[in-house]
Amino acid sequence: MAKFAVIGLGKFGFNVATTLFDNGAEVIAIDNNKAMIDEINGKVSAAIYMNSTDEKALKNNDIQDVDAVILAIGNNIEVSVLTTVILKKIGITNIYAKVDSKVHGRILELLGIKNVIFPEEQIGKQLANSLLSSNVIEYIDLSSGHSVVELIVPEAWVGKTLQQLALPSERGINIIAIKYTEQSVTEDGENIIGHKINDMPGANDVINEEDVLVLIGPKAMINKLINETTDRSK
Repeated sequence: MAKFAVIGLGKFGFNVATTLFDNGAEVIAIDNNKAMIDEINGKVSAAIYMNSTDEKALKNNDIQDVDAVILAIGNNIEVSVLTTVILKKIGITNIYAKVDSKVHGRILELLGIKNVIFPEEQIGKQLANSLLSSNVIEYIDLSSGHSVVELIVPEAWVGKTLQQLALPSERGINIIAIKYTEQSVTEDGENIIGHKINDMPGANDVINEEDVLVLIGPKAMINKLINETTDRSK
């Protein structure tokens, strides 16, 4: 089971922590606000009231054993920076840090944090890309220069296999998952539509109408693909 620590329980941190937990992950939630700890208690694996700049307290709660830390202290640069330094000192390298300004983000990047998240900027980019193409559900820029996008299957792709699309060889874009719906019937004869995900798609998998593809590739190639598959008549 994946194990995460979320430090800082504002709206961003709270939602990340509870969503990870709801999807089967083990989650340690940390905040120095007792009210926030009380609110999230029972919605995560462990809710701990502590100061994140207390190195001894972090170690005592096995912070060093998690797969990743989500540092969601965006409104206090000093505490965010100090916590980052302590986490790296403990030996944690997989850190995702929320920032509220370019300056904050730059400081953390100088400290070696590769995964810097600027929610307002990301939401703005996602909205812009969604407005440009009705096929785009979600669009995420990665610090590596790549992008991840959830794309409703273009009409021209329906009925084709992944091998026929040849996105990796022709565009340098990989399909990392296919989301689809599946209808089943209960013992009482009730029709139920369930949401499924194929997270290991193969070359012979066929694309169906209303599928949602999760793609990853160089930002320029992703944008070019979106532009080429957008029906401007809609």
